[in-house]
Amino acid sequence: MLPFVGVATFLRARYCPLSEAWQADVGFLGVPFDLAIGYRPGARFAPQAVRQASLRYALPPEGYYHPRDGWRLKGVQVIDAGDVDIPTPDYEQAFERITASARALRARVRLPLFVGGDHSVSYPLLRAYDDVPDLHVVQLDAHLDFSDERDGTRYSNSSPFRRAVEALPNLQHITTIGLRGVRFDAEAVQTARARGHTLLFREQLEGLDLATVLPQGKSVYLSIDVDALEPALMPATSSPEPDGLSFRETAQIIALVAQRNTLVGADLVELTPQLDPSGNSALIAVRLLIEVMMSALSR
Repeated sequence: MLPFVGVATFLRARYCPLSEAWQADVGFLGVPFDLAIGYRPGARFAPQAVRQASLRYALPPEGYYHPRDGWRLKGVQVIDAGDVDIPTPDYEQAFERITASARALRARVRLPLFVGGDHSVSYPLLRAYDDVPDLHVVQLDAHLDFSDERDGTRYSNSSPFRRAVEALPNLQHITTIGLRGVRFDAEAVQTARARGHTLLFREQLEGLDLATVLPQGKSVYLSIDVDALEPALMPATSSPEPDGLSFRETAQIIALVAQRNTLVGADLVELTPQLDPSGNSALIAVRLLIEVMMSALSR
C-alpha cells in the first residue's frame, strides 16, 4: 500500500488501545503534551506527524532488507497503542495519565516507544520505571534539562530529569550526549556533576571512544530530544542549537547504547512538525525510532 493511502498508524501497525488485552514486541504510544515548552509550541502534533511519515517505512512481516545486513526486524510485531488522553491544561492530571499509560504499555511489550510532546513528558514516563533496579538514562540533547525551576515552575521541559532523580531512588545515573550552545543553567550543571552524571559536550565527541563513557550491562531508558541533531537536518524543533549531531552519529550512539545494555524503553521528544513544511524532520524522527528498534531487537 502506498504511503499516502489508508489510515495512518505507526509503521502501518495494527491499532490496539490500552483498554484491550494484547501483547507485542514493540508498542508505540503518543504523548501529545507541550504545555511545558519554553519557546515555540507545537510538539503536541508530533505523534500524528510521526505516524503519517512512518507510512513511508511500513514494516512488512519479513522485515527490512539491506544487502549488507540481510533481513532486520523479521517477524517483529508492532502495535500502535494510540495516544495518552491529555486533559489540557491540567499538567498534574496529564502526568498521572502519562505514567499510568506508560505502565500499561510496559506490561504488554518488550520495547515501549513513546513520542512526545515536549521533554517534560520524560518525567512522568520515567515514573513508570520505578520498579527497574539500577536504572540508567542515556539522554541525547543539546540541553541538560536538569534545572530546578524555570520562571517559577518546577515542571517545565527544562526540568524533567531533575524531577526524575528526586522521585526515583532506583535511577542511578544519567549520561547526556550532545550538549552545546551559550545558555546553560550553572546550578543545574553543578548539581548534575555533583551527583556523578556524565555530561558530554558536542566538542568533546570528536575522536572520543564512547564505549569508555557509556553504561554497560545496565537497564537503560533512552531519551532522544530531536534538538540533539543539527538543525539544518532537523529544523522542526522548539529550541534548535547550531552544530548538532549528524544522523549517522546519532544512529551510531543509539546502536552502541543498545548493544552494551538492555533498552527498557525510549522516548523521542520536542519534534514540532509545523516548523518544517517539507516533512523531512518527521521522516528523520521515524528513522531514529527504527534505528532504536533495529538496535534493540535485531540481535
